[in-house]
Amino acid sequence: MCLKRKALLAGSAAVVMVVGLGTSAGAGERAIAPEADVAHHGHVSLASGRLGVSLVSENHGPSSLANATVWLSFSVRLPAAQALPAGCLWAGDELVLCATGPLRAAGRGHRVTLDLRTVGTPDEVIVRVGTQWNGGATDRNPDNNEHEVLVPATGDRYVF
Repeated sequence: MCLKRKALLAGSAAVVMVVGLGTSAGAGERAIAPEADVAHHGHVSLASGRLGVSLVSENHGPSSLANATVWLSFSVRLPAAQALPAGCLWAGDELVLCATGPLRAAGRGHRVTLDLRTVGTPDEVIVRVGTQWNGGATDRNPDNNEHEVLVPATGDRYVF
């Protein structure tokens, strides 16, 4: 990931997620990060320059999270004047960040649904999905938070 993108993601995540991370550790005690297993699942489709994304973030536990941020990166330019659902923001021409909502242990966040236009009508798009921020929790299974999906312009749903 290029340095510019990392800086942009870090700054954008701070805007999307302003959540207190208080700890009950007293003086001389070491705070222990909670452990949570964040995962993102959903589907994407592309037809006639329309890109549809639907995803739900899950927490396989064992600790609950007040919130998390998922990033969605697209291999094509998207017109920036497009409206995004509440809890999402543009972090670049091809990058969107969305809040998951509270993720209790063994629970799901709210569904994020994007209906986006592409610049032109590409034959395919690569969509990348991943966790930007998980509240500082330790995730011992990070493989289920990042996906890369090749989406041909067939109108079919491609699952991740």
